[in-house]
Amino acid sequence: MYLFKFLILLIFYNNLSCGFVLKDNNNNNNNNNKTLFPCESNIYCHGELLHTIQLAHIFDDSKTFVDKQLIYSPKQTMVNFKSFMKCMNNKPNKSEIIMFVKNSFKDGNELEDWIPTDFKSDPEFLKQIDNTTVQKYAKELVNLWPKLARKVRDEVSNNSDQYSIIPVPHGFIVPGGRFREYYYWDSYWVIKGLLISEMSETARGMIDNFISLVQRYGFVPNGGRIYYLNRSQPPLLMAMAYSYYQHTNDDEWIKQNIEYLDRELQFWLKNRTINIQMNDNNFTVAHYCAESSGPRPESYIEDYTVASQFEDLDKQEQLYMDIKSGAEAGWDFSSRWFIDETGKNRGNLSNINTRRIIPVDLNAILCGAFKQIADMYLAINDLEKNAFWLNKNLEWRKMIESVLWDEEDGIWYDLDSELLKPRRYFYASSVAPLWMHCYNEKAGFKLGKRVAKFLESKDLLNYIGGIPTSLEQTGEQWDFPNAWPPLQDIVIEGLATSGNPDAEEMAKTFAKRWVNGNILGYLHSGEMFEKYNVLNSGQRGSGGEYIVQTGFGWSNGVVLKFIHDYFRKS
Repeated sequence: MYLFKFLILLIFYNNLSCGFVLKDNNNNNNNNNKTLFPCESNIYCHGELLHTIQLAHIFDDSKTFVDKQLIYSPKQTMVNFKSFMKCMNNKPNKSEIIMFVKNSFKDGNELEDWIPTDFKSDPEFLKQIDNTTVQKYAKELVNLWPKLARKVRDEVSNNSDQYSIIPVPHGFIVPGGRFREYYYWDSYWVIKGLLISEMSETARGMIDNFISLVQRYGFVPNGGRIYYLNRSQPPLLMAMAYSYYQHTNDDEWIKQNIEYLDRELQFWLKNRTINIQMNDNNFTVAHYCAESSGPRPESYIEDYTVASQFEDLDKQEQLYMDIKSGAEAGWDFSSRWFIDETGKNRGNLSNINTRRIIPVDLNAILCGAFKQIADMYLAINDLEKNAFWLNKNLEWRKMIESVLWDEEDGIWYDLDSELLKPRRYFYASSVAPLWMHCYNEKAGFKLGKRVAKFLESKDLLNYIGGIPTSLEQTGEQWDFPNAWPPLQDIVIEGLATSGNPDAEEMAKTFAKRWVNGNILGYLHSGEMFEKYNVLNSGQRGSGGEYIVQTGFGWSNGVVLKFIHDYFRKS
């Protein structure tokens, strides 16, 4: 029987049988299904073809398939697939599916290496570093930028329906490893590193790319693939633009683009907020909420396996939405999003309830963004918009103090929006309001002292490899014992800018420890990792759905920032 099917498949791929001919008629596929999917494509985002190929598990990483390029048009590919399934009696085996993929797809060649025109191998700040080992290391990191620099090939725009990549006009820095495209919140720390490296044109180009996405979609997707089009990531576009503006004083750029920065913030206010009532007061709060049907295309079999624990289809769909919302948060995944039957952060991915949680960091980022855009409107003398966003910032500051601040513990906590109770667990994200200055201007000194005391009470200074993401050991990558570069920056900058000497000293200790650990790991392996292990200085992190990646965009940006802030001659 298998031999018979195999012979049919050979005929099929020689264009001789099964009622069709393999050809390309350049017709786009139109999906009229009203169900909300990650994107409209019934090849890359949903449908029988995606389901059949991903469940065959012919690749170690589900992302491999959805990053491939179509050989034929989407419409012709679907015609071919339906004929293929008919020939196989709708039950193709793994070998037959492999052959179909081989003859219908090829490795995506959508990106090309790119040397940024403003790249400098020896930027000025390197000469100010007072330690020769650190100086040499920093120079090597600066020289990694061209190795991570990519540009979308021109031909992609002319045949965009045959790719999952979303074309953008300018070059960009990729994270590295399996993450071959641009990503939203990663880019904030990449841009910080680029500005330190005197690469403001490259930084502006990356921000302009995100602006172009806001123009097209009204928001910034999770990353540069169409299967990310129904979710975002922590909204740091405003912070990127503000960093660029502080570095360049480019008023003309602000005048040209502030409407799109405004539009993105309005997207979050319109689509990612809910109203809650606490202590007889009504508050608007933000949460992550990516509500589309089915598994994530790039992690299809992983999501499908978890959802299969539930027989109820609605429970499966709710799980998929919370999984995607966890990915939108950037923390994919963590006990932070787990809620068991008692309301605690216990369980596993089947207990994920991301949408129910009001995250400290998301609300702090928005609060900070409101002040940043107000300052930009003031710079271009738009006093009406300046007043609007200043009022929004004040509203959010009051909400964060009333809803998320815990006076007893001296820290901000995520809120369970159903139980209306704080989730009293340590997560590094709890320091985000200090980082985004989302508090009364006169309170920084006191808050810095209290937060430092809270962090000390959790024995965080005992971890030689960095600040842990959480203290929960779940096997998820955004939990103990992993230390993530962006969280180091959030905690360290929050402490360092509070104005409290104790907090500043703690920040200095954390920063120098992180730099020394990164150097140790780099000397040992020659690599920069996306995450590290708090128990062993410089050792790569672990856990999650894929092996630890190297490169690595935000890791390089964060450590360059710490070197710039703490290792230069006074």
